[in-house]
Amino acid sequence: MLRARGLVPARATFTAAVDGLNPAGAIAGDYLDASKVFHGYVRASNGAITTFDAPGAGKGSGQGTFSGGINRAGTVMGVSMDANSGSHGFVRAPNGAITTFDVPGAGTGSGQGTLPESINPVGTIPGNYIDASSVNHGFVRDKHGVLTTFDAPGAGTGIGQGTFPATPNPAGAITGWYIDSSNVFHGFLLEGE
Repeated sequence: MLRARGLVPARATFTAAVDGLNPAGAIAGDYLDASKVFHGYVRASNGAITTFDAPGAGKGSGQGTFSGGINRAGTVMGVSMDANSGSHGFVRAPNGAITTFDVPGAGTGSGQGTLPESINPVGTIPGNYIDASSVNHGFVRDKHGVLTTFDAPGAGTGIGQGTFPATPNPAGAITGWYIDSSNVFHGFLLEGE
């Protein structure tokens, strides 16, 4: 029998798609309130739910805090969308402290910014950032907060083209895809240390 237990009271509740459940049974996700604003949550394995908003998250319809994943340590990562519908990365420590970050070169307009994708057991976060010309580039944020940017060889430089890192393994290797100048998709592997 499938049943919902201890869900956040909201209009809609979502779990993070890739890294939404850690080995301890904690769940990260977001929920949509009656005003259509998103908020993050963590559901502990005992059913206790903690809700949160990233600093600077917008309060308009479709804006707010979007949890992208949780690792073994209980660190949550995700995206906050500001009042201008620009995106910013965040990391929420197990103690609840939230650090926001923006990749240098990320655009600040609507539909632009920093978009973390997932998190590995040691806290490595890959993602993409969209520049002021609406081109996508890859980044990796290490567990100390150091950001490294990259573009996959052959990635296009037109609107909507570029590099899209997706998933890191525990050794730091990252898979993803890129869109070339002819709008064709290709996969890539960025090897770890």
